[in-house]
Amino acid sequence: MTNEQKALNMLGLAMRAGKLVTGEEMTIQDIRRQKSKLVFVASDASENTRKKLNDKSRHYEVTCLEAFTHVELSQAIGKSRMVIGINDQGFAKKIKELLLG
Repeated sequence: MTNEQKALNMLGLAMRAGKLVTGEEMTIQDIRRQKSKLVFVASDASENTRKKLNDKSRHYEVTCLEAFTHVELSQAIGKSRMVIGINDQGFAKKIKELLLG
């Protein structure tokens, strides 16, 4: 199993554990509140969405990744979403280790 696959499995676990926030607006709110520890934006999301989330994440010093497509993210959490925020330090740390080394 690749690290990418493991990271997607971790996203599914985080979803079931209630540690995710999904959707653009909710995720941006949590970035502002400094609750999000890691943000995923689908690599095939619109230019505008990707820029908005990358800028917001950079401003609040949250890691923002475009590692997966909309389909991959949606399958991992069981909902159709372009944007996912992880609000748990443990899950965020583990996923970063898998994807960023």
